[in-house]
Amino acid sequence: MRDCFFIIAVGLGPPVWLMLLFTSWVPLTVRAFTLAQLLVLVLLFPVLEELAFRGLIQGYCLRVSQLRARRFGLTGANLLTSLLFAAAHLLHQPLWIAALIFLPSLIFGELRDRFESTLPSMVLHSYYNLGFFLALMFRSVPG
Repeated sequence: MRDCFFIIAVGLGPPVWLMLLFTSWVPLTVRAFTLAQLLVLVLLFPVLEELAFRGLIQGYCLRVSQLRARRFGLTGANLLTSLLFAAAHLLHQPLWIAALIFLPSLIFGELRDRFESTLPSMVLHSYYNLGFFLALMFRSVPG
């Protein structure tokens, strides 16, 4: 994983998590998770989501020549998949959170395009989820 883009994407996580800890712009707090719940949120969900969205949907879209073309530096397949990924989060999240999910989805999709594999996006997605949920848990601790 010596790719500069991947290294930058990893570096984007901690500043976002610090903002979650020290600002109230995201009005979310969560109760403490059990270890099993945290493992599901950090390992199982990202792997399944990446297999479904970047593996199946984006992989299928990349077979269409018009969606392989890059627009604004991103493939149409990535843009379409990221829109679907954000929309899927509307099932359990308010609109503004689903909209915020669009940006990391573009990053996961770019990794899928660069490496022609879902493994880098799975790793990054798990890393982002870990920091996100730990930041929310830490912020919600009374005290």
